[in-house]
Amino acid sequence: MIGCGPASISCATFLARLGYSNLIILEKENILGGLSATEIPQYRLPYQAVRFEIDLMCDLGVKIQTNQSLGRDYTLESLRNKDKFDCIFLGLGLPQSKFNSIFNGLSARNGFYTSKDFLPAVSRGSKSFESKANFPKLYGHVIVLGAGDTAFDCATAAIRCGAKRVSVVFRRGFNNIRAVPEEVNLAIEEKCELMPFMSPHNINVESGHIVSMEFYRTEIDDDGHFIVDSEQSIKIKCQFVISAFGSSLTDPDVIKAMHPLKMNEKTGLPLVNVDDMSTNIEWVYCGGDLAGVSETTVEAVNDGKTAAWSIHRYLQAKHNNDVGSIPRLPRMYTPIDLVDISIDICGIRFPNPFGLASAPPTTTGAMIRRAFQAGWAFALTKTFGLDKDLVTNVSPRIIRGSTSNHLYGPHLSSFLNIELISEKTATYWCRCISELKRDFPENIIIASIMAKYNQDDWIELTRMATEAGADALELNLSCPHGMGERGMGLACGQNPQMVEDICKWVKSATTLPVFAKLTPNVTEIVDIARAAQRGGANGVTVINTVSSLMWIQSDGNPWPKVGKEARTTYGGMSGNAIRPMALRAVSAIARALPELTILATGGIDSAESGLQFLYAGASALQIGSAVQNQDFTVIQDYITGLKTLLYLKSLKDEEYDKKWNFQSPPTPIHQK
Repeated sequence: MIGCGPASISCATFLARLGYSNLIILEKENILGGLSATEIPQYRLPYQAVRFEIDLMCDLGVKIQTNQSLGRDYTLESLRNKDKFDCIFLGLGLPQSKFNSIFNGLSARNGFYTSKDFLPAVSRGSKSFESKANFPKLYGHVIVLGAGDTAFDCATAAIRCGAKRVSVVFRRGFNNIRAVPEEVNLAIEEKCELMPFMSPHNINVESGHIVSMEFYRTEIDDDGHFIVDSEQSIKIKCQFVISAFGSSLTDPDVIKAMHPLKMNEKTGLPLVNVDDMSTNIEWVYCGGDLAGVSETTVEAVNDGKTAAWSIHRYLQAKHNNDVGSIPRLPRMYTPIDLVDISIDICGIRFPNPFGLASAPPTTTGAMIRRAFQAGWAFALTKTFGLDKDLVTNVSPRIIRGSTSNHLYGPHLSSFLNIELISEKTATYWCRCISELKRDFPENIIIASIMAKYNQDDWIELTRMATEAGADALELNLSCPHGMGERGMGLACGQNPQMVEDICKWVKSATTLPVFAKLTPNVTEIVDIARAAQRGGANGVTVINTVSSLMWIQSDGNPWPKVGKEARTTYGGMSGNAIRPMALRAVSAIARALPELTILATGGIDSAESGLQFLYAGASALQIGSAVQNQDFTVIQDYITGLKTLLYLKSLKDEEYDKKWNFQSPPTPIHQK
């Protein structure tokens, strides 16, 4: 591996996990970590985090040689022919800055920096590589040229180096800012000014120091072409200019040392197959900034990960060992992975406490199959009933909630739905249960069933689900919309006597554990839980969705609405917005009925929120909206997160117990 940046660290780490032992990183500097160490300031990326990853890699046997420069100390061909390396990964980044020719002859003594001059000086001081006395000493007005992450790093760092005002100037508009929103917002919060549609024209120097800079106005014409209008000019007084127009590879010695690697004539960078990070030389792979695709540390890490698998395939193929086309990279393994989060509920062993609620993510058996493959321990079927009670779901029937304003994705705090029970028959679901138990014997299937207040109907459904091989039953007594009008769901779940009777009927027909799913749309949910317990239920699931009206517009009409008449109905709200109600329900039932098992649901979107429910008295966790927000793979975050939290707790560390909040250490005092 050439260069000890994120891409090479990632590549070496995964190759070491695969079992390769002779892994060497050649780094030209004596500081390890690439741009993460030398250019991203401490307040943005603490060096302790970078060093942690490097130490983990070295623990796997990877060796690092510093002060080894491509072109000066070795070439690709010498590594291959003289040193006998089987494979080479290029992760040396882009070491040279791009800058406008108007700055030729200027340097820091004149008040001009490139990002490659400025950020390393800031990082060396802030990360204690050198004395803080070597910080760039700025004052007055600083202009930063560029609109990428690096430019905004320069802007916020300039403030910390003494600048009184910082203006970020860029050629195009706000829609073309390449930096991530977090960087831009931080710069704005710290009073940096953003000045779009300006192209550098001239720099004015008096007495050996920059005093002002001239710009031409730029425009995008109707055909999308970029135009510099020399008739519109502006002069801005400043004391310092930092050019952050990107980086390149221009060192002729390095380029020559890469022979016979083919280069892109337009970009001057290696030609790389982005699918596997390979080059025209079968034993050379490339990633990070040098590959010309990645723009962030995370993307560079992924390049290294992709290249590691490709290198593994290449090396194994040389020995006639086909490892297949689907990547199978070993995961990180630490004492945290030894933490056992399996649980026993009513005599049933759950691999972990995380499962899918009866909700849109379990609409079909195929979806549950995918969930089990992803790592979920258990799943509820979509609620099903007898054929005579079949329903037809309307579309659309789920909307983004307005409780978080106009946010989407992981930060979306609620959904509102008028989803009914499954459109599929009981026969379909019983067949799915049998097939899933056959293929995933270690996973738990809980059949969610619903009927009217009719003993024969409940007993028939119970026997069907039991004979199909379900591990447990959940009685949906709480659907807040659509089913109540049919005398089902909420119509039963708000009446303690009905809840007690239904639980008795079901328990009389099965030996499986039975959980009654309760509604929060009652005066006191503990009374309903007590009724379920009297009926023989082994436990309860709390809470189902909260009956809600999401929004009323300024004209008095509801949202969402249908047609000119603006018709609407109450829907069931789910997601993080109902977590406080769910926590209250779980803790209240646990305190009043400690012997009753509780399956918690309602706003669980992380290991931390899940642990809150476990603290409150739940035994297992059902999740729905968080999967809709993202996908089934969030389960790996939940499993690892819960193991980590339990491991940290087991250390009995006084600082952790008193100062940390879950996995969050005390917030350090940053430079301001």
